[in-house]
Amino acid sequence: MLSDKKNGENVGNIENAENVDAVKILKELNEQQINETEGKISTVDESNVYDESQIQVLEGLEAVRIRPGMYIGSTGPRGLHHLVYEIVDNSIDEALAGYCSEITVDILEGDIIRVSDNGRGIPTGIHPTEGISAATVVYTVLHAGGKFGGGGYKVAGGLHGVGASVVNALSEWLELTVYDGKNIHFQRFERGKYSEEMKIIGETDKTGTTVMFKADPEIFQETTVYEYDILLKRLREQAFLNAGIKIVFTDRRDKENIQGETLHYEGGIREFVTHIHNTRGYEALTENVIYLNGIKGDMYAEIALQYNDSYNEIIMSFANNIHTPDGGTHENGFRKGLVKTLNDYGRRFDILKEGAPKLEEKDVCEGLTAIVSVKLTNCEFEGQTKGRLGNPEVRPFVEKLVMDKLMDFLQENPEASRIIFDKALQAQRAREAAKKAREEARRKTPLSSNSLPGKLSDCSEKGTDRTEIYIVEGDSAGGSAKGGRDRRFQAILPLWGKMLNVEKSRIDKVYNNDKLAPVVLALGTGIGEDFDITKLRYAKVIIMADADVDGSHIRTLLLTFFFRYMRPLIEEGHVFIAQPPLFECKRGREKHYAFNEAERDKYIAQLSGGDPNVKVDVQRYKGLGEMDSQQLWDTTMNPETRIMLKVTMEDAVKADEIFTILMGDKVQPRREFIEKNARFAENLDI
Repeated sequence: MLSDKKNGENVGNIENAENVDAVKILKELNEQQINETEGKISTVDESNVYDESQIQVLEGLEAVRIRPGMYIGSTGPRGLHHLVYEIVDNSIDEALAGYCSEITVDILEGDIIRVSDNGRGIPTGIHPTEGISAATVVYTVLHAGGKFGGGGYKVAGGLHGVGASVVNALSEWLELTVYDGKNIHFQRFERGKYSEEMKIIGETDKTGTTVMFKADPEIFQETTVYEYDILLKRLREQAFLNAGIKIVFTDRRDKENIQGETLHYEGGIREFVTHIHNTRGYEALTENVIYLNGIKGDMYAEIALQYNDSYNEIIMSFANNIHTPDGGTHENGFRKGLVKTLNDYGRRFDILKEGAPKLEEKDVCEGLTAIVSVKLTNCEFEGQTKGRLGNPEVRPFVEKLVMDKLMDFLQENPEASRIIFDKALQAQRAREAAKKAREEARRKTPLSSNSLPGKLSDCSEKGTDRTEIYIVEGDSAGGSAKGGRDRRFQAILPLWGKMLNVEKSRIDKVYNNDKLAPVVLALGTGIGEDFDITKLRYAKVIIMADADVDGSHIRTLLLTFFFRYMRPLIEEGHVFIAQPPLFECKRGREKHYAFNEAERDKYIAQLSGGDPNVKVDVQRYKGLGEMDSQQLWDTTMNPETRIMLKVTMEDAVKADEIFTILMGDKVQPRREFIEKNARFAENLDI
């Protein structure tokens, strides 16, 4: 998600701020203190004494509340939604164990979350060592649960075992209800603590667990409001990954407009592939989705793949239902197995002629949508966010599975095999054409030289970590930006005209595009295979466009271009989106800039003193060009006051998906997207 924060460089989505290298900082501070006191006679400040009294022991869940980013990644929107994932994952683990068939997730009024399942119910008996209910232990003790070799779960996503207790610690309150087939057990917690033991409040013949909680605004200061579409996407994934399970998701916050979906897919990940194609408007090239699965020891893998008429690769990998956006050994095994299998088949049946070059990974992955899902007893994730699977034994297992099962499919389905090979061979020819175009571009265009685009107003500083380039929509706004910038570290590049629709273009077309070439030239990194992040000329690449439909179009085009051809820019955190204000509220000499309607109304009330007869002048900015240089500096470019959004890979993937829908050839997905989102434009003055 995109998030924002005012005051200078406190830009959105800088996560895990708590995890800065504390040792390094402390060392520098100590050295500074020593240098300052060297050669001086000084007294000892008792407050700076470091002895046994300074060693703190945080009890219970205090550590989670002090350093929440260590456990959920951030305290912004992403961390907020992660709370829901943790509780749902516990129910999913019950499904993986074979004891749960239905999960209900509700967003209630006040952004309260309720998750219910029909699993076995958390054990409520007295824990042998803790002396309290086992359910209480699960919700109050870190690293407590049934996923550490006790036999409760053979396969589970929540292997770190901190989910339930962390959610409890970061909630203003949490209520746990357990149904064990005889009694209903209940316990309430407030900020991770409880005043009463778990108690029986009734009788029942059903089993399962219900958790209700409200995220703590003391922790999630930016927002405690859940986004329906974000939760829906995650829950839909879980339903696809666990064929047959039913997840009922309902948003009940607006009683006049209750919305929800029942997510139930007997076809599992095969339907996942079909859903992606339908959503993006891709046309499948073969009649059926190819499905492969296999088991070895405690490892199970299933793969669904199908080629489509696009140039884009969509490979999504999961380990124990957890999305691994950075891939890992399971995805590497799939890619290697796919390349080897298609090359072996091509040679065996004379599709790849003697002496012809082999198909490469880019060739066989163009236009491919694939879901790779593995389940195993002990997942080894790399990184706190579990973004990459590290189990080395998984790669050869998945690679051999693909080579054996996909080869069988190709031999048994010659018509589909021919379609797949035609697609790969076309991609191979396009790759070779792109190589020639790249070499031609180096010879004939400015991309081959060290010159800079003519419209670039460069900054005077070079190679510092504070240099930044504003890519500005239009010459008018570009003029204001040039006049308002700090020339020492801010460069301005105006864009004009219609940009290339990269959705319908391969990279050979991009090299010769006169609208994108200035961007590539200014950044200095090259694109595609030539991309070199070490040659980046600016620490920040800032997209600054109008707050209207055309501006959104420009932003989406650029984000998609960066995502497709300059991805490390996003991966390494160099891409930002400027946030110009929508309103200026002024009375006399006092004025405030508002970035949304709520802020506008707040400033009007503040300036008028609540008196409706007092006039407050309100200006609605329809474009950056309406601001003079000083206004643009004050609101959008001054590091001390501006708001900026930092783009993450998650944002870029979403932009790419939306762009595919809006700019692709298929009408139906575009119509559905517009109809669904039209309500968000009702109040826009554009």
